[in-house]
Amino acid sequence: MIVTPQTQHFAEPLVLKSGAVLPAYDLVYETYGQLNAGRSNAVLVCHALNASHHVAGLHADANGDPVARSEGWWDNMIGPGKPLDTSRFFVIAVNNLGSCFGSTGPTHTNPATGQPWGADFPVVTVEDWVNAQARLLDLLNVQVLAAVMGGSLGGMQTLSWTLQYPDRVRHAVVIASAPNLTAENIAFNEVARRAIVTDPDFCEGHYLREGTLPRRGLRIARMIGHITYLSDDVMNAKFGRSLRARDDTEAVQAAELAYRYTTQDVEFQIESYLRYQGDKFSEYFDANTYLLITRALDYFDPAREHDGVLSDALARAKAKFLLISFTTDWRFSPARSREIVKALLENRCDVSYAEIDAPHGHDAFLLDDPRYLEAVRAYFEQTVAQEVAA
Repeated sequence: MIVTPQTQHFAEPLVLKSGAVLPAYDLVYETYGQLNAGRSNAVLVCHALNASHHVAGLHADANGDPVARSEGWWDNMIGPGKPLDTSRFFVIAVNNLGSCFGSTGPTHTNPATGQPWGADFPVVTVEDWVNAQARLLDLLNVQVLAAVMGGSLGGMQTLSWTLQYPDRVRHAVVIASAPNLTAENIAFNEVARRAIVTDPDFCEGHYLREGTLPRRGLRIARMIGHITYLSDDVMNAKFGRSLRARDDTEAVQAAELAYRYTTQDVEFQIESYLRYQGDKFSEYFDANTYLLITRALDYFDPAREHDGVLSDALARAKAKFLLISFTTDWRFSPARSREIVKALLENRCDVSYAEIDAPHGHDAFLLDDPRYLEAVRAYFEQTVAQEVAA
């Protein structure tokens, strides 16, 4: 399945939750499948922290040939014959404002200065992203969504859709998510942000203007994040306490070991893995985007305006829900999904819940666990598709 990103320009300013106003902006998005005659089969997929609008399929080169290893980040979930079947549903995926994958963000030009926005890009929230997505759907002439779906931060957007636009969402699929971040999660985000802003090349967020990039900070931020995405079981099974491969000669081994102890070089396999992930991330992700998106995660809390009572916050929701969690996900634990389930049931909402016994930690929502994928497939086939056809 070859897909091509599209760009929609918005000339009308967007008033953000902070009170700031974002002038004319662009949203990059991709679509998969065909919108039916009744315009009733559209599914919006919301992305997580370091993902993008490219959720499925392959990109093509200038000759129209598929680009190797260009699969979308949720390609195992979305496509013809897959759990979210694009032969039946019209799938829309939007790159959020503030991102570094095409939609207007800190790397773009601030029209007021002619320089990159950098640290001057306004604070964005989950609610702002949902409002921007709704504007795009208006232009696509999609007034009611068969479903909104997302994992992690995408699940928060999904939940927010049911509250901000309750009449536009029939089903909500919330995966490995939470109604807000715990103090521990906020703490992890803050440590990652400190790593970025204390990088000497950060230049108070205006590194593009100064011709620098805070790669060291980004590397550390990614390493911290990556630890939280994996379970202890997976890290032990994959790496354990294994040392990196050494030369077979005993004298060389001794010299190499002494060198590593004195230079603090990479010694264990897990260290090598984390450094690889950090290096790779720092080459394609923007530091200001990381700051913005982690703050959006921190701020999300629909119960805040209801004295902390989640059931009161969710009283506006009219959608039917599928929630999925994973037993070893300690960053967005099953207990957090069960909070949402309980609050929805207190409002007599239609709720299905699956708790998958999987060893992979938070990353499980991206992987090929057959029980998980079949739960999503069954929901779309037996519930969502039947209503679309009705």
